[in-house]
Amino acid sequence: MHIKVDNISKHYKEVTAVKGLSFEVQQGEVFALLGPNGAGKSSLVRMLVGFTQADEGQITITVNGEQYTSIPASELGYLPEDRGLYLEKSLAQNLMYFATLRGVDKKTAKERIDYWLERFDLLERKDDQLKSLSKGNQQKVQLISAVLHKPQLVLLDEPFSGLDPVNQEKVVSFLKELKAQNMTVILSAHQMSMVEKLADRMLLMNHGQSVLYGTLADIQSQVGVGSALKVTFTHAVNGIEASNKLTQFEVEQLNDTTLAIRAERADQLNQLLVHLPELGDIAFIDSQRMDLHQLYLHAIEADQAVQKGEAA
Repeated sequence: MHIKVDNISKHYKEVTAVKGLSFEVQQGEVFALLGPNGAGKSSLVRMLVGFTQADEGQITITVNGEQYTSIPASELGYLPEDRGLYLEKSLAQNLMYFATLRGVDKKTAKERIDYWLERFDLLERKDDQLKSLSKGNQQKVQLISAVLHKPQLVLLDEPFSGLDPVNQEKVVSFLKELKAQNMTVILSAHQMSMVEKLADRMLLMNHGQSVLYGTLADIQSQVGVGSALKVTFTHAVNGIEASNKLTQFEVEQLNDTTLAIRAERADQLNQLLVHLPELGDIAFIDSQRMDLHQLYLHAIEADQAVQKGEAA
């Protein structure tokens, strides 16, 4: 499956939910949709699955050589924001219902149900009512229900929500297994550390538009402040004096002997290394890059500033 989104927009009366958005999702990759609440992610997802249509632009979904304007239901596994399970029924009954609804025969469904329940340490509870499970375990059952028919694409809205760190790691393992089976995974999540472990590429949205798009390395380059050196000197150093000497760089005093020096571009670090000895004898240097959480915050803050400037 290949997804190509070309310059799409979606309007609701006076509100533009998605504006001029373009990106691609490749077969077998984990693709993350990121952005604050109200960024346009839900509107985008509704267009991808065919609940609504784009007002401008085009969505092209290629499945086995055939082209569609939305993801075919038979090839979609979906974990919605509003979970939909039958609390009075058992785990096995819930999962069998969703599997047969998707055309999986009962023998195959039972094998797949037992396999995934065991992977999530829930096999011994397969005959328990769903309402007896914690919300986190109920979420695992919902995840399983999305993949029993082995779709080509799995679309997950906040798969880590409500899970403790141990179970978050189980979901990471689950998604890696789907990727190993060549399923395409699109996930929307706020847990940046989980996304950083999983995503091959990502799209950061704000105000309905693309803010950042690509691999983590691409995004670090786009943000521009993703590279820094933590420099510890053998003596006390003055951050203000250092800033005056290193005018092309951002200097932050961490303690009496240590500075964090950030470059706008990674290729400027070599130039920085040439000038560092001017500040004094160096004890050691540690190269640092912003993690996804820091990049996300920086990009959203920068975009908000741009939006305010345009509004003014």
